[in-house]
Amino acid sequence: VLGLELVTPSGEILELGGKALDEPGYDLVGLVVGSEGTLGVVTKAVLRILRKPPAAATLLAIFDSIVDASNTVSEVIASGIVPAAVEFMDKDAVEAVESGVKACGLPLDAEAVLLFEVEGFDEELDIQGGRIIEICERNHVREIKMAKDEEGRMKLMAGRKAAFGSMGNLAPGFVVDDGTIPRSKLPEVLPVIKKMGEDHSLVIANVFHAGDGNLHPLILYDSRKPGEPEKALELGLDILRLCLNVGGTITGEHGIGVEKVELMPVMFTQEDLYRMRILKEVFDPKGLCNPGKVLPESS
Repeated sequence: VLGLELVTPSGEILELGGKALDEPGYDLVGLVVGSEGTLGVVTKAVLRILRKPPAAATLLAIFDSIVDASNTVSEVIASGIVPAAVEFMDKDAVEAVESGVKACGLPLDAEAVLLFEVEGFDEELDIQGGRIIEICERNHVREIKMAKDEEGRMKLMAGRKAAFGSMGNLAPGFVVDDGTIPRSKLPEVLPVIKKMGEDHSLVIANVFHAGDGNLHPLILYDSRKPGEPEKALELGLDILRLCLNVGGTITGEHGIGVEKVELMPVMFTQEDLYRMRILKEVFDPKGLCNPGKVLPESS
């Protein structure tokens, strides 16, 4: 996002940024992009369009251990390879997908599935793909496949793309969070999340952007059972607290909204929250834009 037109609560129209990658002065574009609608209403956006890469490849790796899969992610990133995507699915996510149309062909006994997407010129794909395969093999991968044609790539990615929509095969509802952790902490955190679900008698399916450390624990529940939705929501907050404890954050892409407001004072000091409140008041002194979101009332 290079530029924005913002209408403030008073009716003033502000032109922020422009067409350059980095306009001089304070980054007000970045401020508004991250504000979750609490500073005004965006009526125009200037976007940078990136060229489509000349070629792409997808790799699907099957693991018998969540820890081995997690270590693979950490090692791939540490090696200097920068995949366009690294996606993770655990055993419960695979079960959900394969309980549906069963077109994905993922093994039900797999503890974890990793999907890598690499981009570039054709010869680059072979080099990057080869290095990823080597790292997977060092971490005891059971099976790995690579596809460079569009049909083959879509077939390998089919399970990940169907994962969220397939959760209804396991439970009527789910809560999803998006805490983010250092990628090196994946081997430590994922088993703990599984244990937390077991302690609450709730299934947690993990489907997430492993390359970013952006977790998406899907906490499955049945709203027909008294107290279960509330238990799932509270478990989600506990997982976010775990993310903070290992040096992560309470959101990687979904934002704060209303459901995570109570954790803002856990992540930030009162001084931090006070400065955020002062900043909001510059744009929205009467508190008209998305009141009650992002910042707790006491800040």
